[in-house]
Amino acid sequence: MPELKSELEKAGFSDVSTYLNSGNILFCAESCDAGKKIEKIIKDKFGLEIPVYLMEEDELKDMLSHAPAWWNSGDKGKYDNLIFILSEDSPQVICGLLGAPSEGLEDAEIYNKVIFWTFDRKLYQKCNWWKKTASAGIADKLTIRTAGTILKLCR
Repeated sequence: MPELKSELEKAGFSDVSTYLNSGNILFCAESCDAGKKIEKIIKDKFGLEIPVYLMEEDELKDMLSHAPAWWNSGDKGKYDNLIFILSEDSPQVICGLLGAPSEGLEDAEIYNKVIFWTFDRKLYQKCNWWKKTASAGIADKLTIRTAGTILKLCR
């Protein structure tokens, strides 16, 4: 992450900061093609083809202000996540591919372009979405961040 931060700064991005080794980067950019520019830097400098998902700070804050009451409720028995769609698919299509969340074990709700998702920490292996989000044909369509990571990025 420090190397990527340095490369982004060399490429003209300002106020670049990274969060742990999570793949999350905060920055300021004037260019509307920042995502393609970052993908090229990652490919050229690190030899990796990784999709880049960009979101403006105000958009993320709006999404968080519309989080369902059960998401990030403080219940230590739950694991709260935010699903971002990398593909051209809508959140509704992704939910269709995943199927219904396991009743009593997980919850999911769409807002705008993201899916709020939580599941039971102890019974995660019985959760329908937990298994399917990492499956072939679905995993490459999304990226998932924990509520803790997302909230730290917004501070």
